[in-house]
Amino acid sequence: MTPALISNGGPPLDDDDSHTPPWGKNGIGRYFEWAQAKKKAFDAPFDIAKLRAQRAALIGLTYDEYVLEILERGRYLNAGDAQRIAEIVARRGVRY
Repeated sequence: MTPALISNGGPPLDDDDSHTPPWGKNGIGRYFEWAQAKKKAFDAPFDIAKLRAQRAALIGLTYDEYVLEILERGRYLNAGDAQRIAEIVARRGVRY
């Protein structure tokens, strides 16, 4: 008679979908390089970050949404950009 196997509580050793590391299933690749690049792009000196956070809150966006718009389009959104703000807010629940 063989003793019962006891789990140590770690992730499963087989390839099921119950555990996926932060870098996904395709290997670690450039995960840490991308993470560092994102941190560098989104981090700003305190005064600038505070101003961006205040402006984002005034128009109903998160800090990340506001900064991403600046980085992607080079535009500082304001209340007059209601259509673009609505598009960003509508995209919140979507995962890519």
